[in-house]
Amino acid sequence: MRIAVVGASGNVGTALLRRLHAAQSERADDLEIVGIARRVPDAARAPYDGVTWVALDVASGDARQRLAEAFKGCDAVVHLAWVLQPNHDEETMRRVNVDGTANVLAAAVNAGVGHVVCASSVGAYSPGPKDSRVSEDWPARGIASSHYSRFKGQQEELLDRFADDHPEIKVARLRPGLIFQAQAGSQIGRYFVGPWIPKFFVNRLRLPLFPFPEEFVFQALHADDMADAYWRVLDQGARGAFNVAAEPVLTPGLVAALFGARRWLPVPVPLVRLLVGAAWSARLLASDPGWVDMARAAPVMDTTRARTELGWNPRVDSVSAIREVLHGMAAAGGVPESPAMRPRSRCTRAEPRTGA
Repeated sequence: MRIAVVGASGNVGTALLRRLHAAQSERADDLEIVGIARRVPDAARAPYDGVTWVALDVASGDARQRLAEAFKGCDAVVHLAWVLQPNHDEETMRRVNVDGTANVLAAAVNAGVGHVVCASSVGAYSPGPKDSRVSEDWPARGIASSHYSRFKGQQEELLDRFADDHPEIKVARLRPGLIFQAQAGSQIGRYFVGPWIPKFFVNRLRLPLFPFPEEFVFQALHADDMADAYWRVLDQGARGAFNVAAEPVLTPGLVAALFGARRWLPVPVPLVRLLVGAAWSARLLASDPGWVDMARAAPVMDTTRARTELGWNPRVDSVSAIREVLHGMAAAGGVPESPAMRPRSRCTRAEPRTGA
């Protein structure tokens, strides 16, 4: 089995390489891996060793041709490449995230790939409930005020059309909650917080009250559990959409406890959005106000299908996954061998473009 992973050097890509190497040891037949990334990691060090690497930007003018060449002989393609920054430049993000997906899909057809697996997100869903869970048939057209969510919805439309136009190709998409691991601490700090806010104390905060909107109820999981879900989809040749998240669902009370607070103080979402918007506009905060809108409106997912059809069962609970990334963020944790995951000084400014 030959698998190409687009965006193989980022948070999920690195975890998926670990899982694929484990599968190589588990399986009797051969498993070959092609890694595609804009910036190729050090292939002499695990988990980037034993991979055929191709340096390629999915948004470049010749991306379709070069991707098709890289996909030749592959049984499956996993598309993970997605950028979160620079979120002040939506056109650049659209070219990478939406046009990049279109390039991957067209190249898969040209190369005769039989299975395409794409990273979607809970952020692809249209606004939904927090007090009940939605299955994979909930509308997935995004939240208009969030460019991340809007682009995920456009990606879902591309996948819908692709599946209709190419029934001979198995198409799967995974819709996870927030994905964390200690090694992504530095990267996540850059993407969501930015360079100006210190992070070395985030795992040692002890607050008497924790201000947090009541509407911010969300889901998370560990990167290794996410990688296992991808492997199960690949190994089983699965089609369709799969919600992927660990338990428990993260409520304001649970988040407050993570920061040592005994009580949480409900604050209005419009106030949080105003503050985030001001800090983002001043370039003091990396997260834009669209993330506030997603936190308020994205539904809570039902993960029954992944658990029953794939046999997927996360090993790390959601609270532990967040606790781990907070420790990683405080320690500026990363993976030196990967340009995308490389740890940065706590005072180092974020790069102008980030990606998998």
